[in-house]
This record gives sequence, structure tokens and C-alpha cells, in this order.
Amino acid sequence: MQIAIVLYDRFTALDAVGPYETLGRHPDAEVVFVAERTGPVRTDSGSLALIADKTLAEVPDPDIVVVPGGPGQTPQMENEALLDWIRTADATSTWTTSVCTGSLLLAAAGLLQGRRATSHWLALDELKRFGAEPTGERVVTDGKYVTAAGVSSGIDMGLALLGRISGDVVAQAVQLGIEYDPRPPYDAGSPQKAPADVVELIRSMSRFILGTEPTT
Repeated sequence: MQIAIVLYDRFTALDAVGPYETLGRHPDAEVVFVAERTGPVRTDSGSLALIADKTLAEVPDPDIVVVPGGPGQTPQMENEALLDWIRTADATSTWTTSVCTGSLLLAAAGLLQGRRATSHWLALDELKRFGAEPTGERVVTDGKYVTAAGVSSGIDMGLALLGRISGDVVAQAVQLGIEYDPRPPYDAGSPQKAPADVVELIRSMSRFILGTEPTT
């Protein structure tokens, strides 16, 4: 089961690593980090890089496609080399997935038209431009397309998909193995729960978080 995780400049690390640490623990998984060029690819912080071992062209037909988001996603929306690869890989994939604003890349490739999908809460409305039906759910499955909301939800997506592929016991064993039992110190993980001033602070920082102008 080949899992291709796409890398591009200024992706968000956990968007890629969350699925890697969950889906990648399937006993038959072969995880491949792919990019336009091999070598280190810097995350949005600039202080961390993951290594792309293969180019997009070298991995034309993975079983599972994982597209992370991050502020670097915005310029990729017009990167036809990446969008063409996503379309080509999707033609034969069993599952095509995304985390955070990675769903906008799936949408820009024309894969989410008429489908329910999610993304980071700041980017949900952008999905409408591509004919997708945005939903605020944490993980959304529509056919073979599995989209996850912001950043940390990639862990949930990986576990949910692993359960569908290999059954609940395997997914639960992976969850236990990584001790994924979140008990956050604050109940501010969604705009519906966070204090209004915190929500506005994040809106004002959206250009740094998503690579977009602040939403209104």
C-alpha cells in the first residue's frame, strides 16, 4: 500500500506528519514523501525540513494520496505541475486525501466539485469557488475523498481512514501505540468555542497561517 505524501515549500509540518504517524503505521504501508524535486523541503516555520525522496514523476500511481496544507498552498494553486500530478494520481488511487488547506489543492485540481469537504475554518468559504460543499466537520468522507480540517485533524483523518482500510482493531491499536488521547489545557480549538478576541486575533493573522489575506 503505497502512500504518497506531497511536500511543497512552506507546507505545515503536522499536516504531513499526522497522517504519516497514523496511516504510515499500517504493516503493509510504504510511505513516500514526494515533491517536484528531491531533497529537503522547508515547512512554514522555515526551521524544519522534510526530505522528498522521490519526484512527483517517479510516483505516478500511489494507492493513497495525502496533500497537506499550509501558507505555501496559495502559490501552489496555480502550479500546473502539481495539479496535473494530483489529477493523474487520483485517476488510479484508492483514496485521495487532504489536511487543512490541502483540500483547496484538491479542489483546484477539479476533484471536489459537487462533493462535501472540509478545510481549516478560515478557508472553508474558498471551497465554494471550486464547486465543493464546505462543512465544518473535522473529517469528511465523500466517496474516495477524505478531507480533514485544520492541522491536528490530520491525525484523526489518518486513524479514521486506517479503520476503513484495516478495521477498528488495527486503527485502535495505532491510536494506543501513539497514545493519542488528547486532553488539551484549553477548550479553544474551534471558532465556536474560542473567546471572540482570540478568534479575531487568528483572523488578523490569516495571511501568516494560510498565506491569504484576512477574511471578513
